[in-house]
Amino acid sequence: MVFASPLFLFLFLPATIVAYFLLPRRFRNGVLLVASLAFYAWGEARYVPLILASVAFNWWMGLAIAQSDDATKRKRRLIVAVTGNLATLAAFKYTNFAVANVDAIAPVLGFSPIALTAIPLPLGISFFTFHAISYVADVYKRTASAQKNVREFALYVLLFPQLIAGPIIRYRDIAAQLCSHEPQIADFAYGVRRFVVGLGKKLLIANTLGEAADAIFGLPSQELHASIAWLAIICYTLQIYFDFSGYSDMAIGLMRMFGFRILENFDYPYISRSIREFWRRWHISLSNWFRDYLYIPLGGNRRGERRAYANLVVVFLLCGLWHGASWPFIVWGAWHGLFLVAERAGLERPLARHRVLGHAYALLAVMGGWVLFRCDTLAHAGAFYRALAGFSSADPLRHPLREFLDPLVAVTLVAGIVFSMPVAHWLEAFGPRVARRPFLRGMSLTVDGVLVTAVFVAAAAMLAAGTYNPFIYFRF
Repeated sequence: MVFASPLFLFLFLPATIVAYFLLPRRFRNGVLLVASLAFYAWGEARYVPLILASVAFNWWMGLAIAQSDDATKRKRRLIVAVTGNLATLAAFKYTNFAVANVDAIAPVLGFSPIALTAIPLPLGISFFTFHAISYVADVYKRTASAQKNVREFALYVLLFPQLIAGPIIRYRDIAAQLCSHEPQIADFAYGVRRFVVGLGKKLLIANTLGEAADAIFGLPSQELHASIAWLAIICYTLQIYFDFSGYSDMAIGLMRMFGFRILENFDYPYISRSIREFWRRWHISLSNWFRDYLYIPLGGNRRGERRAYANLVVVFLLCGLWHGASWPFIVWGAWHGLFLVAERAGLERPLARHRVLGHAYALLAVMGGWVLFRCDTLAHAGAFYRALAGFSSADPLRHPLREFLDPLVAVTLVAGIVFSMPVAHWLEAFGPRVARRPFLRGMSLTVDGVLVTAVFVAAAAMLAAGTYNPFIYFRF
């Protein structure tokens, strides 16, 4: 059950909202917990026991860590908790990858391939595992208090707006809200608006560009040529941003409807002038998680430049592996890690002095990385790079640019480029002037309401047409 579906929009969400606001306040967390379990069970009923076991294990370990005054025991319990979470993640997410690689070299080493049925990947396992690890780590560091109420801890892990694809929420950032969250009318209105904006990003921009990107990426390698390869990677660059930032907008909006405030997850990453800045703006909750729970514990930049370089590469190799159990994801992580090392070694200084050069460099580096992110194999990525560089021998007349760049895709590309920039922030600069004039303020609110309604109607029409509609980050 995805947010951008008729089932969610016209049945699940309205029913949850009605039950949440009509029942007495003491039942509200219970309503959200039941709704979250139903949301997860709809798409992955067989793994409900797994996620409940994760909740129970981490709740118990959090209490065990908090109740011990012996530093050695607390550390051992933390290691048990983190190991248990990582072992579960590895078993479900990386076993297939490991077996496939062992089987690939089995004939060379002279032993038989491993016969193992493929293990399905549970929905959201990467996200709820990282939520759990941050919780036990923060309890260990005494930056968060252990939650004694298992229902409220379960709600932290299972809240349906962020359960499947984040953002990754620190327990300490939401702990007080779990006990007391009283949505106001202004919060609910903001949440609805934010949700509709995210829905529009997903259905009107990401889906349209995704169809064009998928059509080109699906071509045989020998049929790729430069113009359509560049169109594909530009479309995918915008698709993945509007798809995931749209999901984050919807998650933030849903949380606000129910009285929760969570941190932003995107901050216009494509205006960055370096890869370092890109990771301060892209999937902020994940990059902060890796910084606080991996990079800093590894030593960060406190042990000299060489150690800092090694830590960056390790962190981004694991970041790539977190995104997916395949070699293209691992190489994508190394790609970003090496760019960060180069910037730290001195590349960032000239980029900071030349804004246009910095923008061009960051965009090309990010787009080059998205090739690896999108391609299923390294061979496919290699063929795509050759086409981008103009080294393809494909006949451009077989698949001309106009086959994929129709008027709708062209208009959507322009809209995607414009709205990937902080247009809303620029418009907000006029806010103080508008606020001083009642007529202009009224006009502004009316226009805003009309635009939000128009986006929702257009998105609903796209849903009714049954168009392309997967969320990219649901597979992580």
